Amino acid sequence: MAQMKKNVATSTTRLLPLLVAALAILLTVTAYAATPGITGTTFNLTAQAAYITQPDGRMLYSWGYGCNGAPSGYAPAAITNGFCNTMQIPGPTLIVTEGQPITVNLKNSLPVAAGNTSILFPGLNVTTSCSTATPVGQQGLLTCEAAPGGTVSYTFTPSSPGTRAYYSGTQGDLQIEMGLFGAIIVLPANVPPNCTSGSGLAAQNLAAQASHSEANFRLAASAYDHPNTCYDREYLFQFSEMDPNIHVQVESQINAGASSLDVATEPYHPAYYMINGRSMPDDMDPNYAQMYPHQPYNGNPHMHPGEQVLLRIIGQGRWQHPFHEHGNHVRILARDGNLILTQDGKGLAGPPFFTTTTTPGLAMDGIFYFTGRGLNWDMYGHNPNSKDASARPACTPDAYGYNTGFSSTDTTYAGPPIATVASAINYYEWCQDHNKPLEVAPFGDVGSGGPATLPDPHILTNGPWYSGSPYLGPDATTRSTGCMGSGALQSNQTGKPGACGTTGVTPPSGTLANPPSTEAGFAFMWHSHNEREITTNNVFPGGMLMMMLVDSREFVIDESN
Repeated sequence: MAQMKKNVATSTTRLLPLLVAALAILLTVTAYAATPGITGTTFNLTAQAAYITQPDGRMLYSWGYGCNGAPSGYAPAAITNGFCNTMQIPGPTLIVTEGQPITVNLKNSLPVAAGNTSILFPGLNVTTSCSTATPVGQQGLLTCEAAPGGTVSYTFTPSSPGTRAYYSGTQGDLQIEMGLFGAIIVLPANVPPNCTSGSGLAAQNLAAQASHSEANFRLAASAYDHPNTCYDREYLFQFSEMDPNIHVQVESQINAGASSLDVATEPYHPAYYMINGRSMPDDMDPNYAQMYPHQPYNGNPHMHPGEQVLLRIIGQGRWQHPFHEHGNHVRILARDGNLILTQDGKGLAGPPFFTTTTTPGLAMDGIFYFTGRGLNWDMYGHNPNSKDASARPACTPDAYGYNTGFSSTDTTYAGPPIATVASAINYYEWCQDHNKPLEVAPFGDVGSGGPATLPDPHILTNGPWYSGSPYLGPDATTRSTGCMGSGALQSNQTGKPGACGTTGVTPPSGTLANPPSTEAGFAFMWHSHNEREITTNNVFPGGMLMMMLVDSREFVIDESN
């Protein structure tokens, strides 16, 4: 097999504009993440070789698990363009249900020189075909292995929900490095009733999504069989790294016709750091993008304020990866499918993590949310003096201080019902900051008194990366100035007087390619706290880096691509 390699000069001056362009595209194209995978009770997988791409132009010879024939189905149901090739990195995400017997048939389609291969399912009680009267596989050091061209079967019944890793149990220092790993997600058999109905937080957020006709991209309504594990969105992040020297050794020996491999896996010097098999900015392209036939999963989370976002996180490489989710801590629910509970078994006891640090093979489930509490200004840009009613919405705090219409635990609540508040664009606003201006010394913006001073828009040069306004929502900037209409919007974009005669106001949110009439949200950079891991072949930006977008309620998040 001839080496497929594209040499592209890499430099900071080349990749920094790439980051700017990627962020502009991110805010223009609805390419979100969700947690796509394949479903069923029998999975026919194969281990094969193929090339994966990197942002520096290199195509890296790798091994990966894939589908041996069409899978039984894909999930979530709202994503309809799924595919499962015979090789992908990570391997297909296996989505199963607690208590249902599962069979995984693995065919070894790797080059003969690679030898045997296998799959380990840590935390699951697995029976293999090696234990039958007519062995199909060969017993290895850790599990039953498939010889070149052969097939081995694994059966198990998951007894508890959660996120877990699966990976090769044969010569792990080489085969996992080459890409033989994936994720298995076990859904709860009994979703707690409060996660689908009632008057709690889950019901509020469901009502808010329904009011704006948002599709449901979850795999389930709860992560576990526990009433405190309801969630509104979910994302799977598998962190891995690759040392190209190892891949070059393997490829060279196979091309030379070696009967077996003699590859030095130490010293270890990875140059590529990946989230779900892609490095930034590739990880912000859509799921199942045709330009990544062997890297189908992206890493591009998106949410509304107040939503409970389930993060499924797995360390799939050889190194520990300290990943930081800006905007809030991640409250850990479980590790390796084990729910962390209080001593009485009723409450959740997982710690809040500043970085979700993963060690090799470790999986964790956690909840992330963003509300704007603590900003000390009205992030929706409300203006009580505006003649437009949309700039003067009500904010009636619930028992926790948010505009939700939730009153079951607060007998003093006298605001509108959930259904009414759920459709409001300031649903889940932190009411203590309602109508509070941002600027201490405003320049053509709302009244003074806030915690910050924005730059003079007549002096600041606005490029396609600068979002402009610190307000949330497509009309927030124009609402905050007290002047509505297309003239005001034109004035904000061009700096020239519009129909309202305003000049010099804070430029609107959004980018040059994506005006504020379509979307204006907050972008939080999520990235590894190991500096070299946010590079691609030692050039920044790249590696384990992505963006979390927070949009106000009226922006419909469509994760179907």
